[in-house]
Amino acid sequence: MVITAETLNKLAQFDTPTICNVIELFDVRPRTQGFMSADIKANFPEMPPMVGFASTAAFRSSGFPKKGDAYGSMEKQVEGFAELPGPAVMVFQDIDSPAVGATFGEVMCSTYKGFGSVGLITSGGGRDLLQVQAIHYPVFTGSTICSHACCHILHIGLPVHVGGLVVDPGDLLHGDANGVTNIPINIATDIADITQEFIDAEKIVLDYVNGSGKKTPAGLAAARKEYSAVVSKLTDRVKGKGQR
Repeated sequence: MVITAETLNKLAQFDTPTICNVIELFDVRPRTQGFMSADIKANFPEMPPMVGFASTAAFRSSGFPKKGDAYGSMEKQVEGFAELPGPAVMVFQDIDSPAVGATFGEVMCSTYKGFGSVGLITSGGGRDLLQVQAIHYPVFTGSTICSHACCHILHIGLPVHVGGLVVDPGDLLHGDANGVTNIPINIATDIADITQEFIDAEKIVLDYVNGSGKKTPAGLAAARKEYSAVVSKLTDRVKGKGQR
């Protein structure tokens, strides 16, 4: 299924928790699956949502007596961006546990961004955070480490395991200050199209509780009932679409 630039732009307008809520309407996976754990945190939570397709690699900084070669495969990494259906999100699994060195720094992130990447995720560490922030490149990490140690890329373009989530090359990822989720590609366009309707439904309750009038349990129940009716209709509309 082709994901258009219009769909990606729509998805980028919404926060990741809302995207997760809308995915649940399609009942395509257990609610405890499909997103990364709290181990993976946004380094720059003020940045807007990141939306792109996974370009995967495995990394480590230990076990090598001499200098590393992480930069030796940069050309191969960015060459692979052209095989993706849209902008790349670099996703690294750090094999070291705990991480020994930083997966990325200013040079790597600048290179990725220069070739169209919209963000990076690693189960390991990052560094040069102020410089990376200055180029407006969102990164999600498990830690911060000042040295890259003996950094090596072990493989490129294979499935990786990051934050409890198996990420395959080409997976559609959405991340912001709240974390990272996978968006099933077969329902991505539908999610982009109905998410604003879900937000409007939530606004029914929010308008009630944030309004200036007197609040009552009965009034809250009425607002929640109206919200539930809208969400129920949305759920009926998307029923079965996740099995396409």
